[in-house]
Parts: sequence; C-alpha cells; structure tokens
Amino acid sequence: MPNIPWPGRLTRLAALAAALVLAGPALAQQPVSAEARRALTLDEALRLAEDASETVQVARAGLTRSRGEMLQARSEGLPQLSGSLSYSRALASEFQGIGGGGAEPDTTGPPPPQNCGRYTPNPALPIGQRLDSLEHAVNCAANANPFAAFGDLPFGRENTWRIGLNLSQSVFTGGRIQAQNRIAQAGRTRAELELATQRAQLAMDVTQAYYDAALADRLVGIAEATLQQVETTLEQTRLARQVGNQPEFELLRAQVTRDNQLPVLIQRRSDRDLAYARLMLLLDLPTDEPVSLTTSLDETVAVPVARFAANEALLGDTTAANRAAVQQAQTLVDVQQSALRIARSQRLPNLSVNSQFGRVAYPEGAFPGWNDFRSNWTVGATLAMPIFTGGRIRGDEMVAQANLLEAQARVRQAHDAARLDTRVAIERLESARAQYQASAGTVQQAQRAYQIAEVRFREGISTQVELSDSRILLQQAQANRAVAARDLQIAQARVALLPFLPFGSAGQGQSQSQQQNQQQAPRQQPRQAPADQGQAFTSGGE
Repeated sequence: MPNIPWPGRLTRLAALAAALVLAGPALAQQPVSAEARRALTLDEALRLAEDASETVQVARAGLTRSRGEMLQARSEGLPQLSGSLSYSRALASEFQGIGGGGAEPDTTGPPPPQNCGRYTPNPALPIGQRLDSLEHAVNCAANANPFAAFGDLPFGRENTWRIGLNLSQSVFTGGRIQAQNRIAQAGRTRAELELATQRAQLAMDVTQAYYDAALADRLVGIAEATLQQVETTLEQTRLARQVGNQPEFELLRAQVTRDNQLPVLIQRRSDRDLAYARLMLLLDLPTDEPVSLTTSLDETVAVPVARFAANEALLGDTTAANRAAVQQAQTLVDVQQSALRIARSQRLPNLSVNSQFGRVAYPEGAFPGWNDFRSNWTVGATLAMPIFTGGRIRGDEMVAQANLLEAQARVRQAHDAARLDTRVAIERLESARAQYQASAGTVQQAQRAYQIAEVRFREGISTQVELSDSRILLQQAQANRAVAARDLQIAQARVALLPFLPFGSAGQGQSQSQQQNQQQAPRQQPRQAPADQGQAFTSGGE
C-alpha cells in the first residue's frame, strides 16, 4: 500500500478487521453441505408441529374432559344401583345373656330337665305314664327361659353378615337434569371449537414462521449479493485510482459503502438465525439442526392447511356466524339459559323412588351358610319441595338472568368483531396480492438498470453515485418482492383458515411485514442525500 495515503490505508485496515469479525463465526464452525441439511417442506413442518404442539394437546385434554362431564350429567337421569357387603364381630354387647346367648350355665342348682319338647297328651297311655308326662311338661315349662325366643335376633350376636342392594331413580326434578345435559353438551361443543381454533392457530403460526425463515434466507442472499457488488465496485475504483482515473474521494466513498454493507449482512444473518430458532421451537426440533427449506416463497401452490380445518367445507368462508369465536360465544348463551332453568327448577318439587334389598345372617361361626341369611326388602318414594329459603332461590334466578343478558351481549360483540376481522383479512389478502403482482417485473428492471449502471461506471461514463443508487434500487426491489411473496402466502392461508381462527389474527402477520418494510426504510432515506452531494460535487468539478 505504498501509493495509498494514510487515511486510505486506515480505511482498508478497518474494512479488513470488519471482514474478519464477520467471517469469524463462519470460520469457527464447519460448513454444512446441502446434502447434510435436512430437507423440510412446509407440509412436513405442519405435520411435525401438530404432533409436538402442547396447546393442541391441552385442547384435546379439554375435549376429553367435556366428554366425561357429559357422562356425569347423563347419569343423573338413569337408575342408580349399588351393592354392599359387610361383616362385623361383636367383642362385647349389652345384650349378652338375654335368651341364653353368651350366658354361663348355672351348676349350683338341680340340672334342668332334658328332652323338653312340645307336650302332647295321649289318652291311650296308662294313667301313671300320663301323669309322668304331665309332670315332665310342667317341669320343663317352669325351668324354661322366657327370652329363649330372642336367641335368633341380632341382639348381642357375635358375627353379623349383611348383603345389600340399593336402587334409586329420579322421577321428576323440574327440568334440572335436562338443563345439566344441555350445559354438558354446550361444554363439549365449546371444547371442539377450542381444539379447532388451536389447530388452525398452530397452522398459521407454523406457516408464518416457515415463510419468515424463508424470507430471512432471501434477505441474507440479497445482502450477500449486495456485498459482492460493492466489493466489485471497490476493486474497480481502486484500480481506477491506481491509474489516476478516479480521485481519492471516489475510493473513500466505495470503501465506506462496502463497510456500511457489512453490518447489514450481519444483521440479516442474525435475523435468519432467530427466524430458524422460532421455527425449530414450534417443530420441537433441536435449534442447531441444519435444515433446508424446500418450499419456495414464489410458489403459487396454496398452503396445505386443509387438514387443520374442522370442516373443510368452511375453508375460506367469510360468514360471521360461522366463525369459531362467534359459535363459542353462542355456546355460553346456551349454558346461561340452562343455568337459569336450573335456578327456576328449585321452586318445583323433586320426586324420586328407591328400593333396598338386603340379606342378613348371624352365624355361630365366622362364615355363614346361604340358609343362615334372612331377607329385608323395602320400596319407598321421596317428595321434596322448598317452602322457605330466605330468598336464596330468587337470588339464584337474578344471577342467572344477569349472566344470560351478558352472554347475549357478548354474542353481538362477537358478530361485530367477526365482521371487522373478516374485512381486515380480505383487505390484507387483496393488498398482498396487488403488491406481489406490482413487484413482478420490478426486480428484472432493477437488475437490468444495475447492469447498465455497472457497465457505465466501468467505462467511466457515469459516477459511483449512479451505480450506488441503482444498487440500492435493486436491493429494495428484491426485498420488496420477497416480502410481498411472504405476505401473499400468509394472507392466503389466513383467509382459508379464517372460520377457525381467533379474532385479531388478521393483522398479526402483517405486523412483521411492516417491520420488514421499516427495516428497509433506513436504507432508502440516505439514498437522496449522497446523490445530491454527488451531483453537487460533479457539477462543481465541471
């Protein structure tokens, strides 16, 4: 660098240091070949995300819960049958000794008579035998235990076995059971709508993340191509400076332009890494796994989101009443109407019938035989009606009526929000389609203009300002084309899934597109100032 002034040398050293910083991470890591990268299509990304999504799993758990609640509500109107088996052993009892059960025999007095059966006179016997049998019967009656008949009753028995069946059936509940079934059905409908919403939102999130990563790839490519262009311009300017065809100002200008492009490329690569990290997080894949996105931004094939629709016939439907959020609000109205019916049913009588059947045994040993059991069977009915509750029922009705009015108002709000959200989604789609069509030939024109400007600059018939302006226009046209393609794909997917998406999702994807445009704006603003300065310098030189 002996022929280059010290300011130029310092500028070149600074550019070399920046290039080393930029290439440092790339040199530290082993390059990954295209064959080693995992090819990932948008359809595969959607499939992976559905299998790994926690929100979808939570929604499915909610659907299972709602089915269980339906079974619980339905069981209220069906007969309830329960069985029981119990055993108890008495260690001590106040009834011990009654009827001879558990009493110690008396050994101090004369022994009790034997063979005390039922006395039956027999006139055919001699008088002596007849008197003996009569005296024996009197003796048995005198020594008999008056409580012996209670020996088979449960008082003081050591072992007790009970087998029972209990049957109950609600006959009239004032409509409470029917209302509970309607609430459970509304809960299941709401859970199904929630699952459909979560699946549709997941499809939108993955689609947006996929195309954001593809857009980040495209912007990195544009930044790298722009850096290569300014490097070429810098080399041409340096050669022209060495032969004396360009002033030092033009060389410094080319160096500054190249140095200013390095931070842009670094930022673009950082944005790409973040976009890929978001995508891999949604797919539950390692963030450091190398992937290659094979679905291009410029493909005109519709996003494969049909399987994420709960009803494919509603794909692209813009009717407000078919929006999932509106239907969820309507289910709340059904729930509150049933809750009001339950509150009013408290004023009506409740009638139920029941029956109990049991077998009881008091065996001498631990285990009874079947003949030891005795049966108990009862049938009854219960009629219950509130007489005075201190205003509780009236309070329940007032709360239910207020909740119903609130739910009806929220349905009207949901209809208004659905119409606005649908209008926003359609406008976004039309705008994205118009921008994509408008940018169709701009890139080719800007590419052709830059080629002409590059030839003119190389031949010395134009200034570096003209070349820089053409380069900026080409970079802007390429970025606008990529952003328009990304917005169009996302807008098409959003309109297709609109009946199942929550409110407010129509503007989410556009916000990132606007951020991309805002990132492009700072590169547009300094375009005019250097051009004016260059024109002033040129005119001054003339």
